[in-house]
Amino acid sequence: MSIKTNKNIKKMQEEILNLKKSILNLNFQKSSGQLEKTSQIKNFKKQIARLKFQLSQDNGDNNA
Repeated sequence: MSIKTNKNIKKMQEEILNLKKSILNLNFQKSSGQLEKTSQIKNFKKQIARLKFQLSQDNGDNNA
């Protein structure tokens, strides 16, 4: 595994963690009635799925 790929993987994992924290905050806002754009939660979940898919693709390429 190259250093460049390793940094990229760490960056994607950090982005996933940040998105999960954002979803948690949005859920709190939603439960308290402060959130107007509930579609943001769905969009963040899609972004997480895309990043996880990209991570699995990168791991597959490295393992092959």
